[in-house]
Amino acid sequence: RRSSSPINSGLNADYTFDGYVVGSNNEFAYAAAQAIVNNCDCKYNPLFVHGDSGLGKTHLLQAIGNAIQAKNEGTQVLYVTSEDFTNAYIEAISKKGDTLNAFRRKYRKADVLLIDDVQFMARAGKTQEEFFHTFNALHNAGKQIIISSDKPPREIARLEERLRSRFEWGLIADIQK
Repeated sequence: RRSSSPINSGLNADYTFDGYVVGSNNEFAYAAAQAIVNNCDCKYNPLFVHGDSGLGKTHLLQAIGNAIQAKNEGTQVLYVTSEDFTNAYIEAISKKGDTLNAFRRKYRKADVLLIDDVQFMARAGKTQEEFFHTFNALHNAGKQIIISSDKPPREIARLEERLRSRFEWGLIADIQK
């Protein structure tokens, strides 16, 4: 079920599939991305893309988000770095009133959540706990989650086991040099 009030997607319109260079190093991740765009009910949930810095993970995540928005008007797509998620969470818990609930509503009403550089979240225990609940809420509602990291889930130091196992539920695709 789609939410009626739009959210700021955080997407950069310049990151599209037209500008994404596909080669033997990333064709599996690209094929998985295309499958998600063409059939949002596919079993690649979450899609976890990993590879070294500078290999196109951010471009691929944003291309997925831009393509889904272009294809499915009204779909709530939200792209965020794990640093921005963490900072927004810290700000939400430091303020009084409904700020924490507003934070949760923002992230949990997304139809597609794209989280970039999730390895940085491993440094923050409370943020991991909040993301765990956000992940569960979205996954249980049948929403698409796409995550990037510089390492596969099993190699992210200090990542809670319950998050690691959830990150491995769907499809893991690596991008090589």
